[in-house]
Amino acid sequence: MKENNKKSYIKQFVIVLLSIICFNFKINTADSFPIYAQQGYENPREATGRIVCANCHLAQKPVSIEVPKSVLPNTIFEAKVSIPYNYESKQLLGNGVEGSLNTGAVVILPEGFTLAPKNLMSEEMKQKTKNFYIQNYSSSKSNILVVGPIGGSINQEITFPILSPDPSKDKNTFFLKYPIYVGGNRGRGQIYPTGEKSNNNAFTTNVNGVLKTIEEKAKGGFSLTIEKTDGEIIKEEIPKGLKLIVNEGNKLVAGQNLTNDPNAGGFGQNETEIVLQNPTRIKSMIAFFITVTLAQIFFVLKKKQWEKVQAADMNF
Repeated sequence: MKENNKKSYIKQFVIVLLSIICFNFKINTADSFPIYAQQGYENPREATGRIVCANCHLAQKPVSIEVPKSVLPNTIFEAKVSIPYNYESKQLLGNGVEGSLNTGAVVILPEGFTLAPKNLMSEEMKQKTKNFYIQNYSSSKSNILVVGPIGGSINQEITFPILSPDPSKDKNTFFLKYPIYVGGNRGRGQIYPTGEKSNNNAFTTNVNGVLKTIEEKAKGGFSLTIEKTDGEIIKEEIPKGLKLIVNEGNKLVAGQNLTNDPNAGGFGQNETEIVLQNPTRIKSMIAFFITVTLAQIFFVLKKKQWEKVQAADMNF
């Protein structure tokens, strides 16, 4: 009997443990904001040029990208994305508790440019990218790379190892100047893909009236009772973690903020250009410069020789 009870307890424990693990995995996956774009958009860059992350992350923040001016075919180079923010900033998490900001980025490369394979990367490059995982946007978009969310405190600068294409092998690429687009985010968004507002917003009232009572909930947050101008009583629910900026008895106007704005993050996008350089062109240019230099040297020597002949004729 005791043996059966023991097995039953072990079985229940395993089930609960697996449920917790699956639940946490689900939450972590849903909170991974690149997944929202990957699931909802075939291409993260709209026809207007806006990157779709801006649909959920409404605040505008700076982002920059550094790449070489030009690269040779079949060469690995770095694309450094900078996502600056104040280290002391805190964001409001989904459970209403303050936490550190996370960062994420999407880099839209020209067709043919891809993420560099690990076996071709130098040890220095591997060290720079060991703290995060970079993935393709989709199986059909290997030229679009995403990363995040990752800890922002050590990842305000994200290095993407890029492999340039070889036009001699890939007939869809050419020796041209290409644009590179980047979007960088820090912190949570204000809107979910479903259109619902997250708790990372300032909550407002939609009616005119008077704030009658403020009730603090046991698990956090507030329940506000508002008497509209026509006498109707309504309730406004405020999630945990937000701070009220109104008091009982205050007159309210539709659209007025009831809480502070907890958002400390935001999204930004930028672009740059890179030239896929033809090595034959470089060799030809070097040969041309050498030829011109030698011609100049021979011209000077010939001029000196001619001057000596002229001087000898004058002395004669």
